[in-house]
Amino acid sequence: MREYPGRLHHNTPAWVGDGALFHVRVRAMPEHPSLIESPLASDLLRAARRYHELGHWWCELFLLMPDHAHALLVFPREPGMSAAMRHWKRGTARFQRVIWQEGFFDHRLRSPAEAGEKWHYVRRNPVVKNLCTTEDGWPWWWSGIIENPLLAGGAR
Repeated sequence: MREYPGRLHHNTPAWVGDGALFHVRVRAMPEHPSLIESPLASDLLRAARRYHELGHWWCELFLLMPDHAHALLVFPREPGMSAAMRHWKRGTARFQRVIWQEGFFDHRLRSPAEAGEKWHYVRRNPVVKNLCTTEDGWPWWWSGIIENPLLAGGAR
C-alpha cells in the first residue's frame, strides 16, 4: 500500500490563470545551521532577488526564518513552479551550501484579500516566534514590490 500523500508534483493546473500568486515554504534540514546567519542570509536573499530579476519567478515577498523560508511567488507557465523551485534549491545548495529538506509546501492564493492576509502572516512570523519585537525589526526579507529599509543594500 502506498503511503499517503505520496510525492507532490507541484504542477499548476492548466485552468489556473497566468499570474497566480503562491505561498511557498521551503525548510532546511534540522542539522543545517541557521539560515539567518550572516553572510548566508544576505546571500539567500540575493539569490531570491536574482531569480526575480531573471524572470524565473515574480517575488512579492521572500522572508527567511532560522530553519525555513517563506515566499509569495508567481511562476511563469514554463518551466513552472516545480522546475523553478528545484533549480533555486539546487543553486543555493551548491553556492550557499544550504541543506534543504526534500520538496516544498505551496498554496495558491485565490484573492487579493487572501494574498494580503498571507503577506501579514509571513511578515509577522518572526514576531510570533519571539525573534524580534516588531515586523519592522526583522531584517531578513526582500520584496520585488516594497523596499526593505533594514537591508541597506544587503540583498542587492
